[in-house]
Amino acid sequence: MKIEMAAIAVHQFADCVTCHSWSPDHSMIALCPNNNEVHIFKLVEGNWERIHVLQKHDQIIAGIDWSKSSNRIVTVSHDRNSYVWNHEGSVWVPTLVILRLNRAALCVQWSPKGNKFAVGSGAKTVCICYYEQENNWWVSKLIRKRHDSSVTSVAWHPNNVLIATTSTDGKCRVFSTFIKGVDAGYVYKVSEALSFCKLHIFTETSALTSMMMIGSKPKKSGSGSSLDAKFGEQIVQLDLSMCWAFGVKWSPSGNSLAYVGHNSMIYFVDEIGPSPSAQSVVLRDLPLRDVVVIHNILFQVMFVSEKLVIGVGYDCNPMIFAADGTGLWSFVRFLDEKKAASSSARYGSQLTEAFGKFYGSSKQGTSNDKARAGVHDNCINCIVPLKKSGSTKLSSFSTSGLDGKVVVWDLKHQEDLVEYL
Repeated sequence: MKIEMAAIAVHQFADCVTCHSWSPDHSMIALCPNNNEVHIFKLVEGNWERIHVLQKHDQIIAGIDWSKSSNRIVTVSHDRNSYVWNHEGSVWVPTLVILRLNRAALCVQWSPKGNKFAVGSGAKTVCICYYEQENNWWVSKLIRKRHDSSVTSVAWHPNNVLIATTSTDGKCRVFSTFIKGVDAGYVYKVSEALSFCKLHIFTETSALTSMMMIGSKPKKSGSGSSLDAKFGEQIVQLDLSMCWAFGVKWSPSGNSLAYVGHNSMIYFVDEIGPSPSAQSVVLRDLPLRDVVVIHNILFQVMFVSEKLVIGVGYDCNPMIFAADGTGLWSFVRFLDEKKAASSSARYGSQLTEAFGKFYGSSKQGTSNDKARAGVHDNCINCIVPLKKSGSTKLSSFSTSGLDGKVVVWDLKHQEDLVEYL
């Protein structure tokens, strides 16, 4: 089977890119070149031109998200502050959001409706921010309980109310962010268990260790069909990882989620609710940092569909995971095809090989990167889905990394993946 190159565009924007996000029409990109600034580039006659530099933060920017519904940009930084940027005329006007943090802000994401955003922090808290029209400012409500360490990633459920988090305490959790007046008319549709605010705790050795009621019984609203969940109430706790956890993502339906551990494992939890099932996939390579789910040690993951997940991280090469007809997840292949390593390069321990990947070459002077040549030359730390307006399927995404590159990937011509899209 012939497999065409998945990387359709490679752009060298800086020496290092910390994070990036696209405008709603994908004509502009906002990125942080590993400092306290946000650079906005626009595609003009086939070339990317820098048209804005957003300067307000005092320390390195850790997260950027460009709202698809409101065209606002939100940024967070290690300076413990957040700004919401509105495009007025030809300039971007910042509005300070008081997060009330005593540690760095680490990640940020707009809710699907664009009326709230969540900030994870090193203060063991999650800030849920929303706009108060009468006071003309952004209000921050904190989820203080449960986390025992830094919150490394946040992911909104498609229903705009539930949010999943990962932490360096090794756990993945799901919370309610219901805010009266902001989420008016919201109806729970996830499962009967979530509707009744039951707390589920899962471990790797037991599918369900305990289940208990937290809070009061659900109160029906005037319509009789919606429930006002208590803000900050923990719905699910996943104890699958014994190390730092990163990059949680929901599937398009919201019935499944995936996240990664620093121990080179990726975790899939299907049918979030009264009878979930958890799977762990062990990697033979470096850890992931994020995942992305494509509609119908990694650092991040992304759902492309209910059956396809892309993971990125320290191996500098997107990894593809797919579920078969029985729902069993497994590693498929690297998206950017690698050349086979020569026998002379396969020396030393796994630890030596890992250090070679990080630093470009080992103490003996032999580079392992040559055997793993690909588009990215360093750790991939950010992955962003690229779904066209009105489209029901996701077939492309972008990645950025410590090599300063932003790469656009397309899966439409990957014949072995068509059945999962």
